[in-house]
Amino acid sequence: MPKRQGNAMTATGFARSGHKDSFARDNLPPRESWPDLTLAEAGLAYPERLNCVAELLDRHITEGRGRRTAVVAAGLEWSYADLAEKVNRIANVLSRDLGMISGNRVLLRAGNTPMMVAAYLAVIKAGGVAVATMPMLRVGELVYPLRKAKIALALCDHRLTADLEAAGAHVPELARIVAFGGAESELEALMAQPGYERFEAADTARDDVCLIAFTSGTTGEPKGTMHFHQDMLAICDCYGARVLKASADDRFTGSPPLAFTFGLGGLVLFPMRIGAAMVLPEKAGPADLIDAIERYKVSVVFTAPTAYRAILDKLDGRDISSLRICVSAGEALPKATFDAWQARTGIPLMDGIGATEMLHIFIGAPRDRIRPGSTGIPVPGYEAKIVDEEGRDVPDGTPGRLAVRGPTGCRYLADPRQAKYVLNGWNITGDTYLRDADGYFWYQARSDDMIISAGYNIAGPEVEAALLTHEAVAECGVVGAPCPERGQIVKAYVVLREGVIGDAALVKALQEHVKAGIAPYKYPRAIAFVEALPKTATGKLQRFALRQIAQGES
Repeated sequence: MPKRQGNAMTATGFARSGHKDSFARDNLPPRESWPDLTLAEAGLAYPERLNCVAELLDRHITEGRGRRTAVVAAGLEWSYADLAEKVNRIANVLSRDLGMISGNRVLLRAGNTPMMVAAYLAVIKAGGVAVATMPMLRVGELVYPLRKAKIALALCDHRLTADLEAAGAHVPELARIVAFGGAESELEALMAQPGYERFEAADTARDDVCLIAFTSGTTGEPKGTMHFHQDMLAICDCYGARVLKASADDRFTGSPPLAFTFGLGGLVLFPMRIGAAMVLPEKAGPADLIDAIERYKVSVVFTAPTAYRAILDKLDGRDISSLRICVSAGEALPKATFDAWQARTGIPLMDGIGATEMLHIFIGAPRDRIRPGSTGIPVPGYEAKIVDEEGRDVPDGTPGRLAVRGPTGCRYLADPRQAKYVLNGWNITGDTYLRDADGYFWYQARSDDMIISAGYNIAGPEVEAALLTHEAVAECGVVGAPCPERGQIVKAYVVLREGVIGDAALVKALQEHVKAGIAPYKYPRAIAFVEALPKTATGKLQRFALRQIAQGES
């Protein structure tokens, strides 16, 4: 593993780093380009020396709550003490057997499994930086974060090693892939060694990076968002404590992958902060969520509006009476979905907007202050406003760019796009909103070319690039088209090469081609063959014109 040594202090205002490998701190953007981080204004205070896993997990053991249920999955139930031992054993393997030193980045590749949770926490407890990836990512999509974050070690579900090994062939820095989850997997064998059941949390600073979460990428390359130990607690102590208001007796479940910060917060961090339980179904489709709610008496659910709509069609004869809190995010929540869900279940959906850059939800109303159709009000500890292109405040009722600041904020990994996201100390999220006279925020549209489909962020240019590798495609443009079930679908407008016939068979072939090259959920669900694409005088694709066409065809 890399042995690069870092400074005790690399910039004015930082706490003394606990990282021996200084890569993360060295690659933070210049301090003057950060957004304002308003911890004190949010009423938050964390000690200078902080390892968030000691606070999220070990505290429950030392305070006598080790027997409480922490993780539930098919055929498995771990107490907080059980989870702590798993985490300690993996942390020992990382530091003793795999050569990880504090500050090293470790790629994690798995679904929402108990071992994924344990590995995530172990990397951070040992002073490492977790870089989680979705199971659906293909070879090319794995190469980028491996290179960008200079990752030498990966922990991977034994069922998902093939694509990671293929990606590693393109990234010499990736020195080792350790599999887990199988009957004879290497990680479990190493964990079983005597004396590995205890591990003292690494002496990290509250502003040491512990997580690099990659965005979906709106204009091509994803951006690595860097988050501190204090950030992991801040989202719990703001949204979790002041908006969600769950209790230690709640059981949490949901559909977002743990590689999405929406899933990490909602399914892992929020329940752990209060000593509650997380329920992790192997699959998390609408029917699977109903099964989990019914079987394990789940009371808190995090998923996208698409899933709530689908669940409504499957509730006949099912018992979901244990539910009391339902959070919706990942895409705009239609009022019709809110109304239908409340009419059927009696539970108001808690809408919210978050961002990978912000780590989690920053606008969302508590259950007693919801206004159907509105995203809500700023989470206590955060501020939000609407600004024009120059960053000037606009009057209430006027659509404009959403700007937000609070205890968390954007810090990209060595990326000049930091200057675009942060303006005058505010995070500019890329969403168009308006604020009403009562301070409620109403979603209008995305400000960029991101397609949000069933809660997934999909970059149109990435799908275009995948289509263009097919021999039949001469040109293409990809946009979001309205869809009542998914919010939006990916729609491709394709100009074929001369002599190629556009028929149903070719549509199917192009869809399968995209699925083979990038994550399958990004494939175009609709493809239209056209003679030409709308372009500017300089030959650039006019995606806004395609969006107008897609709107008119819906």
